[in-house]
Amino acid sequence: MPIPLTATVIIGAVVLTLGSLIGAIRGRAMGMVLLIGFALLELAVLVQAGVVIAAVVGGAGPQDKVTLFGYVAGMAVIPPVGVVLALAERSRWGTAILVVAGFAIAVMTARMLQIWQGVA
Repeated sequence: MPIPLTATVIIGAVVLTLGSLIGAIRGRAMGMVLLIGFALLELAVLVQAGVVIAAVVGGAGPQDKVTLFGYVAGMAVIPPVGVVLALAERSRWGTAILVVAGFAIAVMTARMLQIWQGVA
């Protein structure tokens, strides 16, 4: 799993988490900037999922492939579900949902890297 791609996903998720947190603290609903940001994050997560799947098919990867694929599937679902819930809740709490979604992607990406490297 390429470290630059993983770092990009983590940094993007943290930036979106902070942006969402600022919006939630200020009492604002999700705006177009966060919507586009989470769409780009989803694109990066899907690219990362494709790279992981291709590497595993090619024979690389950890012993525990079930856990790895669980993380890949969960990460692919979180940004769209977070955005849909944030659009449904047009208040500061909708933006707070995006804080949780962005943080979850950052943590899950770091954890997936640990699984890939065999650290945990």
